[in-house]
Amino acid sequence: MTQTVGELNPPVRLMLTPGPSSVDPRVYRAMATPLVGHLDPWFKTCMDETQLLLRQIFQTENRLTMPLSASGSGGIEASVLNTLEDGDEGIVAVNGLFSDRMYEIAQRTSAKITKVEAPYGNTVDAEDVRRAGKGRKIKIIGLAQGETSSGVLTQLADFRKVADELGALLVVDTVASLAAVPLHVDNERVDICFSGTQKAISAPPGMSPITVSARGEEVLRTRKTKVQSWYFDLTTAMNYWGKERLYHHTPPISLIYALREAMRIVMQEGLAVRWERHRTNQLALIAGLEAMGLELLVKNPVERLPTVTAVMIPKGIDDARVRNQLLDEFNIEIAGGLGPLKGKIWRVGLMGHCSQKNNVLLFLAALEKIMLELGLRVPEGAGVAAAIRNYTQVETASAASR
Repeated sequence: MTQTVGELNPPVRLMLTPGPSSVDPRVYRAMATPLVGHLDPWFKTCMDETQLLLRQIFQTENRLTMPLSASGSGGIEASVLNTLEDGDEGIVAVNGLFSDRMYEIAQRTSAKITKVEAPYGNTVDAEDVRRAGKGRKIKIIGLAQGETSSGVLTQLADFRKVADELGALLVVDTVASLAAVPLHVDNERVDICFSGTQKAISAPPGMSPITVSARGEEVLRTRKTKVQSWYFDLTTAMNYWGKERLYHHTPPISLIYALREAMRIVMQEGLAVRWERHRTNQLALIAGLEAMGLELLVKNPVERLPTVTAVMIPKGIDDARVRNQLLDEFNIEIAGGLGPLKGKIWRVGLMGHCSQKNNVLLFLAALEKIMLELGLRVPEGAGVAAAIRNYTQVETASAASR
């Protein structure tokens, strides 16, 4: 066993994936700062600042607000397992792989769970959820604001109305939307909201921010049985992130440094400005794609998630070949479809640090070159030209409104 392992030297990629996204150099610098103990007095202040920034981004005053030491799927598990007990009923709105994961996790509890579905590329109709819950005592209604697998954005207002009628908690997955799409947890009365650090916040993967309303906290406090998961029991985890700072587990300290700095960048830009940046860049991307003759999975513009654009793969085009050439020739990574959409769509991510004008134009130019080489009839230069026209219109309108 004399084989040696060389120094780590990963390639520099442009991560136009549905996550993770590329990160700002400031975040890398934060990760490289010295480690301290997880009960160090200095680190306790760092934790307070991290929670303050999370509340600002979630737009909430919720006491129970913290980053879980887990991926976004850990956020799903914590949200579902903490709320459901034997005898409870829940409804999950499913329109993609990750909302279906919420349903799958909920099914593993002893509660009775109903799935209300819509085809991938569409939103679930809140009226269907209302009908499914009519006459029943529903504990939670779960859905994804941004469905990463299909690039669908769901508006929350109608689901909040249905949850009120049914007396249910509203549980919302914002892994692909937080810090890129308008969200006001308190004003929209979301009871449990969770996300991931690696997408529009543009921090490394490995943490799942979560916030729980006062009503949600009361449900947790009055459980009759223990939460199925010790690790994801929010009442004990909050003892570490709360005033007591009681030991629960050793958190990923360097990731918390990175998250703190990434959120500082978010708030320095301003949420409204950041939301508009994501919207503007996606509209330019879509204009370019459509000018090249490509179609989108999500037909209704209102339902398109600004962080993930699902592009239909043209007939006769090899999915993997295009993605591999983008990676090998241009250092651009995009993603393919998942589940029933495998081989049918490309998912192009414009998240956080990656949602930039120059990235949109580079991607469109690179994709056009590859399409032409593969024999697809694409109007030369049309994609980049359409995107530039879109940007010019936005800049002109912005200048006129000043």
